[in-house]
Amino acid sequence: MATLTKEIIEAAIDGFEGQKQRIDTHIAELRAMLSPGSPVKAGIAPAGRKRRGMSAAGRKAIAEAQRKRWAAAKGGPAEPKAVKKPKRRLSAAGKAAIVAALRKRWAAKKAAEGQTSAKKAAKKSAA
Repeated sequence: MATLTKEIIEAAIDGFEGQKQRIDTHIAELRAMLSPGSPVKAGIAPAGRKRRGMSAAGRKAIAEAQRKRWAAAKGGPAEPKAVKKPKRRLSAAGKAAIVAALRKRWAAKKAAEGQTSAKKAAKKSAA
């Protein structure tokens, strides 16, 4: 067996890296054939949109403004509360008037039913 020297190992590494680059270009070409609208770089995933950062001073200003809004909302009432009306009560005379009206209404209904049932009985006996 031949002994592997440092130069032979470096040459092998260079050869394999060249092969890897050729394979990556072939893969990129094949991917481009699959989706012609979006060319993909070889070996690199498509990078997402870079997100903007915010400075510490900006975050501090926003936090302070939010604390101020909460304090205003929780601290003092912005609008005076509506005065609650007292609950309405029914007087004894009012209740008596309602009961009397109901009794009168029921009596009229029963009398009307009695007349219609008498008419029905008369028609049955006549037939």
